[in-house]
Amino acid sequence: MKQIIVFVLLNVGLFSAQAQVVGKFFPDMITQTVDDKKISLPQDVKGKFTLLGLAYSKKSEDELNTWFNPIFGKFIQKPTGMMEGMGYDVNVYFVPMFTGINAAATGTAKRKAMKNTDPKLLPYILFYKGELKKYKDELNFDRKDIPYLFVLDADGKIVYATDGAYSNQKMDAIESAIDN
Repeated sequence: MKQIIVFVLLNVGLFSAQAQVVGKFFPDMITQTVDDKKISLPQDVKGKFTLLGLAYSKKSEDELNTWFNPIFGKFIQKPTGMMEGMGYDVNVYFVPMFTGINAAATGTAKRKAMKNTDPKLLPYILFYKGELKKYKDELNFDRKDIPYLFVLDADGKIVYATDGAYSNQKMDAIESAIDN
């Protein structure tokens, strides 16, 4: 029994900073695909669960990349064979954020993504260019060196939030939030 209590306390400590945004609606954010199609979050993704990964510095983008393959395998790639039809039906987007002086690099980043990213992943990358303060305030971005991940329900409300590099524990929590 003591081990379970310690485990729960550790989890609360790890996620307390991001837990403050759970229950809030994700703030409006205008993004673009690599081919310049505008996607308005959360408006354009309402109707089903959405998993968003946001990063606003090069170092945080590197940690965000640790999520690509696990999320692709779990939520994007469609199961085949005996598992066919058992996958998730969720929106998934990774959003590098270009703000301040770095906003000028958005076009270069898009071209680089088209050249260096697996074409299967490109539809799941959105680019944000603009102000950061609103998102820092509303989404509790307190460190620029880590990525932030959010699970939105079908109405755009945040039902789970975490930050940092990928871990099995975080993936299990994301999966649980989507399954509920």
